Order: sequence, then structure tokens, then C-alpha cells
Amino acid sequence: MNYPAGKWAKHYEGSLQTFKKQETKKGSKLVQKVIRAKKIRLRPTKEQEEQLWQSAGTARWVFNWVLHMWEMNHRFGGKFITNNELRKHITQIKKRPKYAWLNRVSNNVAKQAVKDACDAYKKWFDGCSGKSRVKAEKPRFKSRKKTKPAFYNDNVKLKVKAKSVLLEKIGWIKTSEQVPMKTKYLNPRISFDGKYWYLSVGIEKQCHKQELTTEVLGIDLGIKNLAVVSNGKVYKNINQTNKVRKIEKRLRRLQRNVSRKYEMNKEGNRFVKTCNIYKLEKNIRHIHRKLANIRQNHIHQTTTEIVKTKPSKIVVETLNVKGMMKNKHLAKSVAQQKFYEFKRQLQYKCEEYGIEFVEADRFYPSSKLCYECGHRKVNLKLSERIYHCEKCGYTTDRDHNASLNLANYSA
Repeated sequence: MNYPAGKWAKHYEGSLQTFKKQETKKGSKLVQKVIRAKKIRLRPTKEQEEQLWQSAGTARWVFNWVLHMWEMNHRFGGKFITNNELRKHITQIKKRPKYAWLNRVSNNVAKQAVKDACDAYKKWFDGCSGKSRVKAEKPRFKSRKKTKPAFYNDNVKLKVKAKSVLLEKIGWIKTSEQVPMKTKYLNPRISFDGKYWYLSVGIEKQCHKQELTTEVLGIDLGIKNLAVVSNGKVYKNINQTNKVRKIEKRLRRLQRNVSRKYEMNKEGNRFVKTCNIYKLEKNIRHIHRKLANIRQNHIHQTTTEIVKTKPSKIVVETLNVKGMMKNKHLAKSVAQQKFYEFKRQLQYKCEEYGIEFVEADRFYPSSKLCYECGHRKVNLKLSERIYHCEKCGYTTDRDHNASLNLANYSA
């Protein structure tokens, strides 16, 4: 692989190591090494599940404590607090009888929570001061009710055997499928999705370079259809199917039920939660989880089918999703389409196949340009679903015309 010459060569090599991407020749084929995450469901006992909740609660508490220390230090103009200093302070806190419960879980849970909080605060601070181009949001305190429970497990101490994994201070936990053995594990995390516990771990994977065609694909994203490809393929909006609409109708019914029960059990200015309210809220969480999984699965199937056509290049339009979310009539539909997740999945799958992935400029007028003559239609309303060129008379579907223009895009 050819690296750029001059002073940028070391920086470029370093960035490749950051993405854990290597290329080696194996026989006559070029093998590409990438790191891909493996997510496997855990099947803990009741005692083990209690320990998982304790570990997740400890990670959340330590994260909030570090943010509080950073806030106080920043408010009074103190010096930069390093990661090691905060870890030493946590070690001293554990010796107090009041915080003896911190010793019930693995030491690495608190250590990684400190590191995560420091990294999040530093990214935000560097973005505000101009040291970094990335404008990260200010880290917020994690809520016990709303935050997704998750914690870290040391990759060296993670042991695997037949359909079981060993977690620190918890023991051997059964898994629903076999975790890959005799490999290096990277950044193991245990999380809870509202119904089941999962182990997520990074594993190195070898990808053989594919033989690509000369075809260039342009992809236009939208609300009516998830994606319209320049080769004529149209991928539907999964949220408009009868299956999803029935689930959403059931969700609305349950939300009305729980709202009525809150009003019935109101005492003065506060609401009292009953056992029936807890049951309804649990059902609501499970329905939200089911809808999220349906949308995620549809995006995976769509992106995989596009990449398996093996084009030489894929061009995707860049949407101003943040601006689109400000429109109260479109915000829900835009959020359900998960445009960023579509782009993220397509990008890493293109890397595996060796396909060039290009993002068109945000202000590139793909919908307004005529594919045949290049004439730009200035006054194009959103309600006009058929594109008709006033100059050459070319008529086609609006989204298909945009995808053809994206296929011809050159940065």
C-alpha cells in the first residue's frame, strides 16, 4: 500500500493503526485485517444478574462523580485533573466504610468509568477551546432511570469456554452462542437493552479483497423510501409497512392506558406508581425495543444488499439531519429512518469489500439538476415528486434523478 510522502507519512500510518486496519499479502490474494464487534446474549442466573446490576450501577456512579469533580474544578479555576489522580482518589474513597459497596465489583469497572468520563469531558473542552475540530456535546450526568446500564470488563481477564464466559467477580456465565476462542478481545462491554444482557467485544477479522465491477452507484436517501439507488433499486420505508404500524398502534394504546392510570393514582402534586403501572411500562419498553430491532435489521439488510453488488464506488448525499429535525411535521419520520446509522453501516461494509465510499457535498443540488442536460431547476418544491426539465423535456422520478446525479458526482 502506498503512503503519502513527506511530513504527513507518519500521521497517515498512525491513523491506520488507530482504525486497526492492516493489509497483508496471503498467497496471491490481498488480505485486509479489520476489527468488528461481536454482540452475544448472556444467560445469567438470578444471583449473577444482581451482580451485573451492581457493576452497572457502580460504573454510572463513578462516571457521575468524575463529572462532578470536573465541574467543581472548572468552576473554581483549578488545574487540569489527570486520569491517574482521579483513580487514586477513587482508591482512597473505597477505604471509607460509607463507600465499602464499591469493593463488591471489579476494580476495572471503576477505573474504566473514570477514563470514559475524562475522555468525554476532554473532547468537549477541546472542541470549545478550538484544539479539536470535532464539536462534541458537553457530557451529562447519567440517570438511574433513563441511562442504558453498561460497564467494562478487562479484556485480559475475559476467559471463554464452550458457550460460557468468565467475568470478573461474577463467575462463569452461559451465553446463547459461542464466543470466538483463541483470539485477542478488544474493549469488552456488558450492557442491558431493557430485556436481555449482552456481551459486546471487538475481534480481529480477515477480509479478502473482492473483485469489483466498474459500476458507480449513487444513493438518494429520503422519507418516502429509505434509499433510491441509481441502478433502479428502491428500498422501502419499513415504518410504512403493516407490521410496524400495528406495533405502533399497540404502543399508543398502552401509552394511553398508563397515562390514565397515572391520573387515577395522583395524590396531590405527585404520582404514585402501582404494580399495574410497572407492568405497563415494562411492556412499553419491550415494544420500543422491538421497533428499534426491526429498523436496525432493515438497515442491515439494505446496506448488505447494496454492497454485495460490488460496485467500484458508492456516493451518498450528505443531509442536514439536525436542521430537518427542527421541522415538527417531519421530525418523527426523519428520526425513524436513522440516516446516520445507514451511512455508518454502509461505510464500514464498503471498507470490508474495498469499495470507495464518497459523501457528496451538503450543498450539491442533486435533486435540482437534470441528469440529461445538466440544467438546474431553481424552484423545485418538495411536493413535486416527478422531475420535469424545462430545457430538454427530460421526465423521471425525482429521487431516481437525484441518485443518477450522485453517481456522476466528482469531488
